[in-house]
Amino acid sequence: MTDISEATGLDQAVHAASTAAARAGVSVRELTNLAELNEVVSLFATIWGRAANPPVTIELLRAFTKAGNYVAGAFEADRLIGACVGFFHAPDGDALHSHIAGVSPGATGRSVGFALKLHQRAWALARGISEVVWTFDPLVARNAYFNLVKLAARPAEYLTNFYGPMLDAINGDEDSDRLLVSWRLRDPAVARAGAGGGVGAVAADEVAGGAVHALTIGADGGPVPGRLDGATSLVAVPRDIERLRAVDPAMAGRWRVAVRDALTGLVGGGGRIDGFDRAGWYVVRREP
Repeated sequence: MTDISEATGLDQAVHAASTAAARAGVSVRELTNLAELNEVVSLFATIWGRAANPPVTIELLRAFTKAGNYVAGAFEADRLIGACVGFFHAPDGDALHSHIAGVSPGATGRSVGFALKLHQRAWALARGISEVVWTFDPLVARNAYFNLVKLAARPAEYLTNFYGPMLDAINGDEDSDRLLVSWRLRDPAVARAGAGGGVGAVAADEVAGGAVHALTIGADGGPVPGRLDGATSLVAVPRDIERLRAVDPAMAGRWRVAVRDALTGLVGGGGRIDGFDRAGWYVVRREP
């Protein structure tokens, strides 16, 4: 029998998902037929600039849906403008790995990705799944804000060069470092974020409270290492890493190494990535 609190959590999740979809002007649904799955393949190939080697294939998506995994799309009228794909996570199937999600460039800034993730949360809760995990590039400030603040996911592990060279229009040819995050679907903070209550850190307040700068942006736009001994530390990321990869790949590579060194050094010294300021700062707190 379903616990009352779980049923209430599912009702809240379904309502939050439908509200987010309405605000984004989309309908979000599961996808299973070949025509729609082919649209997902084409959409991702366009977003990542990989027509000859798309991030997912029709065969993989067909197998995922047959096995009961998560493949969903966001539609504006009858046009697919966003999609998300996930598969069940070992060892016991109580978690989902959200492998890839993307929104058409022409539909960015409308919270379509937020609507997709809230649909995924409701879908997972309806199946007894309590956690969703995924990775993102820690250098992309807007993704860090989206994942850590808008969704209230929590960093779990820094993964160095996780995918190896990706050679696409988004990642370039540098190391594919990723931050693994855990989205605990029944966490009250996650429910609040889904209702629009995600609250980010404020770097100025952290500094006023004694935070130190572990990594800052120099006058040339490059990374400047600082101290790693603070009880609370701030780690900067570049303002637009995707543009930097296009105009100055060497500088982008310096940022990759600098952020990697700062975050892994702080976490290795007992720190915990605890938040993100929209202006481009990770907040890391040292555990007592």
